[in-house]
Amino acid sequence: MLDDREFGDAQAWIDEWRSGFVERARWARALSARLHRLSGTARSPDGLVSATVGPGGELLGLELGEGIRRRPAADTAEEIRVTVGAAREALAAAVRGATAETVGAESATGRAVVAAYAAQGGERPGG
Repeated sequence: MLDDREFGDAQAWIDEWRSGFVERARWARALSARLHRLSGTARSPDGLVSATVGPGGELLGLELGEGIRRRPAADTAEEIRVTVGAAREALAAAVRGATAETVGAESATGRAVVAAYAAQGGERPGG
């Protein structure tokens, strides 16, 4: 049986735990909202290919400069593939930044989010 002091201590511990849980849930919601708005964009070194990917790594935009017409199709395809990969890397960097600013990059949630995006884009979790 708990006396009044022990009961008060237990109640304080529960209140602190609940408060921490509410705060972590708020941070997780903030991170989720930010992640849904993120994108990544990259441009090829020669500026002829630009790609933008959405929060899931899906291709949202692809722009090709007129000079691309003078290249062999295989070269163009490779440049597109590389530029989309760079856009996904830019997205992963944005995810790492948003994660660090909300739930913390070293928190369990932060590590899981960054690892999930890294796996999706083929990048190593550390960047």
